[in-house]
Amino acid sequence: MASASPTVRTIKTYTVTPQPNPSAPRQIHLSAWDLSLLSVHYNQKGLLFAYPPDLSVEQIIQRLRSSLEDVLFHFYPASGRLKVVTCEGGGITCHVEVGCDGDGAELVHATADGIGIADVVAADGQDLPEFLKDLFPLNLAVNFDGCTNPLLVVQVTELIDGFFIGLAFNHAIIDGTSFWHFLNAWAEIARHKLAGKEVALSQLPVHDKWFIGSYGEPPIRLPYSSPAEAIVRFSPPPLRDRMFHFSSQSLAKLKARANQECDKGSISTFQALSALLWRCIIRARCLPIEQNTTCRFPIENRTRLQPPLSPNYFGNSLYFPGTTTTVGELLDNNLGWASWLVHEVISNHTDSAIRDLVHEYMQNSYIFNKFRNDIHSIMISSSPRFDMYSCDFGWGKALAVRSGIANKFDGKLMAYPGWEGEGSVDIEVCLSPECMSALERDEEFLAVVSPPIELEVLLGALSK
Repeated sequence: MASASPTVRTIKTYTVTPQPNPSAPRQIHLSAWDLSLLSVHYNQKGLLFAYPPDLSVEQIIQRLRSSLEDVLFHFYPASGRLKVVTCEGGGITCHVEVGCDGDGAELVHATADGIGIADVVAADGQDLPEFLKDLFPLNLAVNFDGCTNPLLVVQVTELIDGFFIGLAFNHAIIDGTSFWHFLNAWAEIARHKLAGKEVALSQLPVHDKWFIGSYGEPPIRLPYSSPAEAIVRFSPPPLRDRMFHFSSQSLAKLKARANQECDKGSISTFQALSALLWRCIIRARCLPIEQNTTCRFPIENRTRLQPPLSPNYFGNSLYFPGTTTTVGELLDNNLGWASWLVHEVISNHTDSAIRDLVHEYMQNSYIFNKFRNDIHSIMISSSPRFDMYSCDFGWGKALAVRSGIANKFDGKLMAYPGWEGEGSVDIEVCLSPECMSALERDEEFLAVVSPPIELEVLLGALSK
């Protein structure tokens, strides 16, 4: 990571409690997809904004608090708390549920001394600054000691010339699709209130949890007296963290190259880019040719199930499958060959494959605790398909999307849409310092990376 952190000071912390929702149940049972992520750090993503000319900081905070209260009315699990219930009989088991008692989310108002928009964005070629971790709330991990942690904490941090809205959301409650659905809904309500319009959501969340048939009714029992028995805390080694930009034109050429080399014609842009990153990072690591290496990435279940789930299904609905080969095979073959490996994993993630995985889980329930360094592999999370830059709270488009330190390790990559749209992509890459330096010299990688959008262009577009 980059330089030492400046001082980020908390000014005030608010508990934001929604009005009672008569349709909200008292508890929500977690699905297999939710439970498996109980050990994972909170999902941390945030948006950088320039100050609007007609609003003070106090007005911004007040409008965010008011609209957060409204959106939590609809997304009521976010204002609940996790509850652990120890089950009697049948051995040592417990289950975890969300208590929908409207305890509320937290909103933290903070200020960062001497930090401006340019510092957060970071110049081309520079690592992301270390102080980014302080622009997010500190609720990184689930704590089952009394289960008093809010499931959602928001931090709004004043900068010299802008502000940053950072969210920490319990990952057992939401995946990336639900995270950005929530944030867009919050922005939609804030935008309507700012314009004096009726507060209404165009996309309401669906809270009916999906459980596979033939296994009885929830709750799903975990084979522990408490989930804390399976929680693994992980501290990554020193990492470098960089953003790399890929223009739509560069990605179109990469996709065409992958399809030409594999002679299949069905390689997507994401598959080609994943294969490129996998090849270049593994080459940078200088691993033995006989070593196995894996590329993992999230695949959404909502549209692959039959019948499909609603795109507004609120919760987790994804898996992280991967494709494995040896280092020698990955580097001796071309990009098209590696892209086809990725393509096959995605194509094979069908309704029956998803149901088989859930059946497996039900026979041997567990809490996933393997987010840790694996220098032989990479994992790509998030997605350039998420609607990140439509989160307009009424003061214009965000200047950048950034993440906190949660769930980062050597070989963790995160994909975001490019600011300019049109199919461009930004990839956040976390690697050891030695591997990052080698990647920055890799000719195949450098031939595809594009110059980032200049900060002056971003600010100029907002002023029009």
